[in-house]
Amino acid sequence: MASHRRPKQSNHTYATVLSVTAAAAVAVSAQSASADPLPDPDKKGVQAQIDRLYEEATQATEKFNGAQEKADGLQEQVDGLQDAAARKQADLNEFRDRLGSVATAQYRSGGLDPSLQLFLSADPDAYLDKVSDLDRLSTQQAGMLERFLQQRRDLSQQRSQAATKLQDLKDTRKELGSRKKTIQGKLAEAQRLLNTLTAEERTERAAEEERANRSSDRVDLGNEASASQRTAAAFSAAKSRVGMPYVWGAAGPNSFDCSGLTSWAFRQAGVSIPRTSQAQANTGTRINSLSALKPGDLIIMRTDLSHVGFYAGNGQILHSPKPGAQVRYESIARSGMPFMWGVRIS
Repeated sequence: MASHRRPKQSNHTYATVLSVTAAAAVAVSAQSASADPLPDPDKKGVQAQIDRLYEEATQATEKFNGAQEKADGLQEQVDGLQDAAARKQADLNEFRDRLGSVATAQYRSGGLDPSLQLFLSADPDAYLDKVSDLDRLSTQQAGMLERFLQQRRDLSQQRSQAATKLQDLKDTRKELGSRKKTIQGKLAEAQRLLNTLTAEERTERAAEEERANRSSDRVDLGNEASASQRTAAAFSAAKSRVGMPYVWGAAGPNSFDCSGLTSWAFRQAGVSIPRTSQAQANTGTRINSLSALKPGDLIIMRTDLSHVGFYAGNGQILHSPKPGAQVRYESIARSGMPFMWGVRIS
C-alpha cells in the first residue's frame, strides 16, 4: 500500500519543542504545588464550547465567502456597465457635434428645420410627441434623429442598470462587514475561553492538535487511481499544500479555508469551480456512497453543506478543517462531521 510521508523534523527543532514543553510543565508543576487547585469539572465543557465556536466560525466563513464571490461578480458587472455607458456617451457627443454642424449651416441659410429644433430642444422625446408634421423631415435627418434618440434611451438604461448594481454591491459589502464581525466575534470568544484553561490544559490541547497535523506524515492512502486526469491534477495540487495553515477567507497559495483549498487546487488543474462549499456541492456529478468515491472527488460535509475537502483514498479526507489547524489528512469516520455526498468534477 502506498503511503504519504513528509520529512521528519530536525533534531534542533525537536529539541526546541521539548524545551518549551518542559518549561511549560515545570511552570504548571510549580503552580500546582503552590495553589493545589481542585479539578474543575466544567473544563471539558469549556473545551467543547471552544470546538463549537470554531465550527460556527467555519460555517460563517462559507457565508462570508459567498458574499465575497457575489461582490466580486457585481463589481465586474458594474465596471462593464460603466465602461459601456462611457462609450455610449462618447458616441452621443460625436452625434451631437455632427447635428450641431448641420444646425449652424441651416441657421446661416435662413432658419432652422423642425428636425434641428427637435435636436436642440431640452427634451427631444417630448418634442417628438408634439410634432405632427414629421413629413417635413428628410428621410436622412429623421433616421439620424431616431438613432440619436435610441442611443439616448440605451444610455439611460445602462446608467439605470449600473445604479442598481452599485446599490446591490453596496448592500453586499455591508453584508460582508457583518459576516466578518460574526466570524471575528466567534474566534475572539473561543480565544477568551481558551485563556481560561490552565497552562497544562492548553499544552495538552495544542499537543493533540499537533498530533492530528502530524498524522499526514504517515497516512496510508492506498493506490486507487482518480476518476480523471483533471481530478488527479487538482488532488496533486492539494497534496502539495499539506501543512499550510487554516485562515478564514483564504484561498491560497499559503493559507486556506476549506473551500479555498478545493477551489485553489482545481484552478491549478485549469478547472474553475465555485468558491463556496454550498455551491461546490451542486457542481459536477453527485456521488451518494462513500464506497464509490475516488481520490480527487470532493467530499461535502455537515447538513448545511458548510465543509468540503478531497477524498484522499482509504477512507481519508484531505482538507483544511478549522482555525488553529493545518491542511491535513484525517479519517472521515473520525472527523466529527457527517458525510452528505461526494462530487466528481469531470
